[in-house]
Amino acid sequence: MTHSRQGSWLQWRLATLLIVSWLLAGCGINDIPTYDEQVKATWGQVENQYQRRADLIPNLVETVRAYAQHERETLTAVIEARAKATSIQVDAGTLDDPQKLQQYQQAQDQLSGALSRLMVVSERYPELKANQNFLTLQSQLEGTENRIAVARRDFIAAVERYNTEIRTFPGRIWHSVLYRDLPVRESFEATSQGAEQAPQVKFQ
Repeated sequence: MTHSRQGSWLQWRLATLLIVSWLLAGCGINDIPTYDEQVKATWGQVENQYQRRADLIPNLVETVRAYAQHERETLTAVIEARAKATSIQVDAGTLDDPQKLQQYQQAQDQLSGALSRLMVVSERYPELKANQNFLTLQSQLEGTENRIAVARRDFIAAVERYNTEIRTFPGRIWHSVLYRDLPVRESFEATSQGAEQAPQVKFQ
């Protein structure tokens, strides 16, 4: 085969490869791994916001304790709930373990409940409610709870999009052929009444 024919043959193969790649991309062959990465990224934001809340709690507890030492049961409940929530080690691999994801979610919901009770108790102490450090922590906690709600919403949306893609055409074909190792993802579910709502930390 002459050099000119070899060159033409290689150009034809390259053109064919480019066309096939373009057609496959247009058919959504890359959508599944793209959506899977989005699920992991939004999950990372959920973890970050929960960690931010956990970091605020020690200072909050100490501030409340200074004004309401005898509210030991409520303070202890917050401390124990935080310890339980932070003891569950999670990462992107947790998304493949529905049981561990549920345990993590339940622990965070228990901490939300304990914080809500702490804020109710705090209303009985005017000096505490006027303390600048407490007001700052309250504001930070309120902002964090809102960010948690947004992060969870984004995660749920990402999981829904990913799961829909691998269950419908043409994603279902690509999943069975190329991405069968990627499982259906679990999403957040309310494990207690009102768990979908951020704790109310505003004082009237």
